[in-house]
Amino acid sequence: MCGIVGYIGARNVKDVVVGGLAKLEYRGYDSAGIAVIDEGNIQVVKSVGRLANLEDKLASMQIAGQAAIGHTRWATHGKPSDENAHPHQDCSGRFAIVHNGIVENYLSLREELIAAGHQFNSETDTEVVAHLIEELYNGDLFQTMIEVGKRIRGAYALVVLAKDHPDEIIAMRKASPMIIGLGENENFVASDIPAILEYTRDIYVMEDGEMAVLTAAGVECFTMDGEPVHKEVYKVTWDAVSAERGGYPHFMLKEIHEQPKAVRDTLRGRIAEDFSRVQLDELNLDDAFMKAVDRIHIIACGTSWHAGLVGKAVIESYARIPVDVEIASEYRYRRPLFTPNTLVIVISQSGETADTLAALREVKRQGRRVLAITNVVGSSAEREADDVIITWAGPEIAVASTKAYTTQLIALYLLGIKMAHVRGEIGDDKVRELLKGLEDLPQATEQVLDTAPQLERFAQRYVDTMDTFFIGRSLDYSVAMEGALKLKEISYIHAEAYAAGELKHGTLALITEGVPVIALATQPDLYEKTVSNIVEVKARGAFVLGMTWIGNEDLEKTVDEVIYLPKTLPELAPILAVIPLQLLAYYAAVARGNDVDKPRNLAKSVTVE
Repeated sequence: MCGIVGYIGARNVKDVVVGGLAKLEYRGYDSAGIAVIDEGNIQVVKSVGRLANLEDKLASMQIAGQAAIGHTRWATHGKPSDENAHPHQDCSGRFAIVHNGIVENYLSLREELIAAGHQFNSETDTEVVAHLIEELYNGDLFQTMIEVGKRIRGAYALVVLAKDHPDEIIAMRKASPMIIGLGENENFVASDIPAILEYTRDIYVMEDGEMAVLTAAGVECFTMDGEPVHKEVYKVTWDAVSAERGGYPHFMLKEIHEQPKAVRDTLRGRIAEDFSRVQLDELNLDDAFMKAVDRIHIIACGTSWHAGLVGKAVIESYARIPVDVEIASEYRYRRPLFTPNTLVIVISQSGETADTLAALREVKRQGRRVLAITNVVGSSAEREADDVIITWAGPEIAVASTKAYTTQLIALYLLGIKMAHVRGEIGDDKVRELLKGLEDLPQATEQVLDTAPQLERFAQRYVDTMDTFFIGRSLDYSVAMEGALKLKEISYIHAEAYAAGELKHGTLALITEGVPVIALATQPDLYEKTVSNIVEVKARGAFVLGMTWIGNEDLEKTVDEVIYLPKTLPELAPILAVIPLQLLAYYAAVARGNDVDKPRNLAKSVTVE
């Protein structure tokens, strides 16, 4: 969950590492630190709080050297503090390490090392690795790290400096993301590409169980047993500017406004010109397997799980296959029931979500077929799944996911339509209708963005509210759940989503005078029933913001205010309906003075359990 940057070369190492950490601060921001080998010694500077606190410390210090590592932290073991910030060192100060992940056996290692005379300065699991390196060091840092890898259990990306080896950095990876950047007489290591994109577009993607030795002259990669590994160079093609705010006050608002392009890019090349079929040529799923599939498990977390709920409705409705949608952190600890023809779909924006990857690996261990939907080429999910649909959303920096969600929906619609067509559950006319509807969505999403001023006014009016409720039926209920999550995670307003028909089963007790209720009414078959539910909350004094299609002006008679959406097929409504809810959450957070892109206690990629 943390951000790691390392550099070896002739540039100003402090500037390279701190600048890289700034690109990764979305991965964690409760403390930060840097370690530099300078004139035979390792100098460590770290600070609790945002990266700016570390920069303030560094401003008055003279730091030089040719190798440095840095870290921005999201706390797992130990509260945010200077002592718990990375990098961590051993007793002698000969080694410094940064770490992303969790050392699961750190307690037993800590006891063993304390018994051997080591003294600890932090509460973290990471510090045990620094002391373990000291304990096992035999003069050969590479061989020592092989032995360290045999002793620690869990998920980790580790980067190590040693003052006796000032001309090299050692990196190792297990179940936590890491890439190597290749330069001319300089090299880089990081937990994500944006950290180094200013300097190089040529990278190695480290696989599980690999380690690398970086010098200024080159990079060598090995297995954890020390066997050489040949790596293919991956060339990054996206523009560094896409990782910047581009004039918007926050990344989240920029990414909300990028959704027309993201939807267009995710559709590109996947719909036949005559709208006769879906073209998912990247899949290895043949027609015979699609026809044989008799159950689907969708596994995801958070926003991706909400996308899966829409996917369930789409696939069951079109392809007539039973679908279970599972929260990854629960799925991995139970005994799911498979048929011989069960397909498992995992959804993860980053492709590195720890619980989702663990579920993927368990499913693979049991011999089941896995299809991954992810936004990151080269991610663990993309490499380990049998089949992959990449969502071309581009880099998503804000912690609150927006364009990743809508492109995940696009991927699920495409898959559902393709499977339904292959299985003969929908005919050519329905396929054309659906694909034309998808093709029109980018323009429709641009129209939806015009609702921003209305939502900003609404958010400012209710800036001090303590509770907000979202209601809807069928697909609207799934979207309501995502809307409530968005409002909670960035505005810190308590928000809950309910199936509108369940209100009378207890929830109406929470509706009091003036409480805001956001009511989605986009499904024609359930429109009248939803209106009846709206009347129920209005009778209890709620202020209702309704959402429906252009042309349903009669809703104004029932609600206090209406957001109108451009018409599309009812089954495609979630892609348009979620955008006003994203905007509402954004403007509520701004009105309350919150840090929109970096909400408290959260990080972008949950790469630890």
